[in-house]
Amino acid sequence: MLRHSILGMGLVLALAACTPSGGAKAPQQAATPSATAIRMNPGGPNLQDYTNSLGQYPRATPFTWWQPAYSVDAFSRMDEIFNARTVRRPETPRPWRRATAEPAVQYLIPPVRGGGRANLDGYLARNPATGLLVAVGDTIHVERYQYGRGETHRFISFSMAKTICALLVGLAVQDGAIASIEDSAETYVPALKGSEYGRTPIRHLLTMSSGVQFREDYDGLDDSAKLSRALLFGTGGAGAVRQFNTRDAAPGARWYYASAESQVLGLVLTAALKRPIAEYLSERIWQPIGAEADASWVIDRTGQENTSSNFNAVLRDYARLGMLLANGGKVGERQVIPAAWLREMTRMHFDSNHTGRWFGYGFQTWIFPENDGSFALLGVRGQTIFVDPSRRLVMVHTAVRPDARDAGGAETTALWRGLRQYFPRRS
Repeated sequence: MLRHSILGMGLVLALAACTPSGGAKAPQQAATPSATAIRMNPGGPNLQDYTNSLGQYPRATPFTWWQPAYSVDAFSRMDEIFNARTVRRPETPRPWRRATAEPAVQYLIPPVRGGGRANLDGYLARNPATGLLVAVGDTIHVERYQYGRGETHRFISFSMAKTICALLVGLAVQDGAIASIEDSAETYVPALKGSEYGRTPIRHLLTMSSGVQFREDYDGLDDSAKLSRALLFGTGGAGAVRQFNTRDAAPGARWYYASAESQVLGLVLTAALKRPIAEYLSERIWQPIGAEADASWVIDRTGQENTSSNFNAVLRDYARLGMLLANGGKVGERQVIPAAWLREMTRMHFDSNHTGRWFGYGFQTWIFPENDGSFALLGVRGQTIFVDPSRRLVMVHTAVRPDARDAGGAETTALWRGLRQYFPRRS
């Protein structure tokens, strides 16, 4: 029954773009791609883990959205499950070109994932990706969807939102709303005055080096879970981060990944800008990149955007954002992001010896260990935007990995390495 239901759905998906579960408006495209250009799979690997007895993807609620069985629906419909603020698209989107064929990419599967070689088909057969897009310059080479998702679904960013937050901090500095990143957070947010996060300079929030204790290891009992509950179900606002108020190192002395630091940056932005972050994002980034669809950002009960997570956008607009970064912050000849700020964001402030991870870290951005200018926006459970400016290469990957600590990210990175070998450097 389950397999027949999913396969039956495929007959519809093969003829038309997938309709979202609800809420998300259809993207407005300058040049609608042909039906054959976008490949959609109504199923995906380990399908039984994501469907109910009727072969359907069950609808998520505020109390089930994090559970793997509900993630296909939840991760493409967060702005209906929780309150969210719209990030408006421009009237006219910036068009993509399309390659005549997908690249014949092969990559080495990491030993932790069993070893061997695979191609794009093999990757998607092995990994629970909901969306995969590869673009070089203004051309899309791969656009695929699984689990009945499609081009109109707004996919959750998880921590990819942190990099967007850092971009907005740079714009706020350029606009004079933030005088200096050497200022403390409490300079702008009176509600943080006297707290350890309030006393932390913005610079050290950007580099995850506040020195404030925060445990983020995704066991459901850690500080990131407490923060998430406070933002989604609790008081939100400054109170959500003031609960973490024990310092164990001086600002800048050590690196530790902490979503609370990104949330403090959001509070600083809101106070400094005196307007909603989503509105500022629309004006300064979303419209300039020529986004084809509205995006959204989940907000807490105070109206504060969850700048540590929970941004939502269609796949091609994530690619437009990635290409903005690949082009040094420019769209055409227009400098959208200050070039010096983007260089500072994407240089390695802490290397892998300090982070204890495979990546180094910049301003709310992950830096590849080769330190060759390539970098990544990363979110738990498989959300990724990889960027290689030297090739003008961007890969967007959304997924429903069942565990935040899933080792599948190693294979996603291996696929990325295969793409970098396939496409030549352009500069």
